[in-house]
Amino acid sequence: MKPKNKLFSGKTLAILTGGGDTPALNSSIESIRNRASLIGYKVYGIRQGWKGLLGDGDILDLTHQPYDGWYGGTALRSSRTNPFPSKKNTENRVPQILRNIERYKIDVLVSIGGDDTNGAAKRLYETEGIPVIGFPKTIDNDLRTRTMHDYKGNKIEGVLCPGFPSAAKGVMEYAANLRTTAESHSRIIVLEVMGRDAGWLTGSACFGGAEMALIPEIEMTKERIEFFLESVKERYMSSPKKALIIAVSEGVRWFNPESNTTEVVCASSELDEYGHRRFGGVSGVIASEIFHKLKIEARAQISGYYARSGVCRNYDRRLTMTLADKVVDLLLREHYGQMPVINKIVNYQELEEFNTTSIDMGEIGNKCLPEEYYDTNKFCFTDAYIDFVSHIIGKPRFLEFNYDFPVVIPEDL
Repeated sequence: MKPKNKLFSGKTLAILTGGGDTPALNSSIESIRNRASLIGYKVYGIRQGWKGLLGDGDILDLTHQPYDGWYGGTALRSSRTNPFPSKKNTENRVPQILRNIERYKIDVLVSIGGDDTNGAAKRLYETEGIPVIGFPKTIDNDLRTRTMHDYKGNKIEGVLCPGFPSAAKGVMEYAANLRTTAESHSRIIVLEVMGRDAGWLTGSACFGGAEMALIPEIEMTKERIEFFLESVKERYMSSPKKALIIAVSEGVRWFNPESNTTEVVCASSELDEYGHRRFGGVSGVIASEIFHKLKIEARAQISGYYARSGVCRNYDRRLTMTLADKVVDLLLREHYGQMPVINKIVNYQELEEFNTTSIDMGEIGNKCLPEEYYDTNKFCFTDAYIDFVSHIIGKPRFLEFNYDFPVVIPEDL
């Protein structure tokens, strides 16, 4: 006899997005919604992250609605609301969360976010027994997914998070476009790229022609800055077009002579509810140092939100679908407190459920750039990193003006 109802008919699954936006969030929401609906769940969307479960709640029904997963960002919107007490907000808002989960009859909660958002979800699972499944998200690509990269027979622990592929391609294109301006004015352009604690995204600028890079993992001490400036001068002077692009992470720790310490440059001293400051401006500090100490014209360019904006690229689209397939597996087995991940770095065609696994949300944490991916002496990314990102966005590509004109010498000389 055929079953009259789908497996999870009468059950409700709710999705929320927290933290910074990425181009892959709507694709993640749509992919999870489609698969959860297929096995019988009614699917709700919680607006503005954890904030949507406070007060009377802010809930949408996504079950039988059209949804554009190619459109970047999140139609559910986002916030950095922390349901647990923090320095900025000492109120424990967990009772409000629990009350609304009961009021809206939510059986399973899927949190799409980074370490903060998924960390709060995991805590609710452990302390209150709320069935949760985490879903990875970050353009910084520093959420530990335990994704292995096989490079020339060596196993390197990499990371692959939805949002990073689209952002990496965007940064590549941004750097490639800047080359024409740098060459036209014989300038050094210091391109600032998002990356609070890790240089994963910054490296994608080298796919667009950035020749040097600085990352948060390597502190720029007074001595190291001197070595860096010498390297910049050498690289600039050896350039046929007297132009150079240097990619720097927003979280680079730069030596401050006034405090005699290395520190980040902040656009604001205000903290969010997870204790994070808003970084920004280190590119201007570096460009100024280059100009004053090397007497070479340098300009700062902050890519800012460009990397996390715009449409979801093809790799991200398929990545979110593949991880959503794994969510179905977790739902069927009622394996909560888990996050689906890709278990190895693969090309687009190999993004399939059999290349996924899941990890305990309590083991997520942050993952810095492996030492195999960055050359500290040359201030650049290595061939191992190039191979890693090539799986995701293809080979480095940028325009080049390859003509070389003969110099005219007056006849009277």
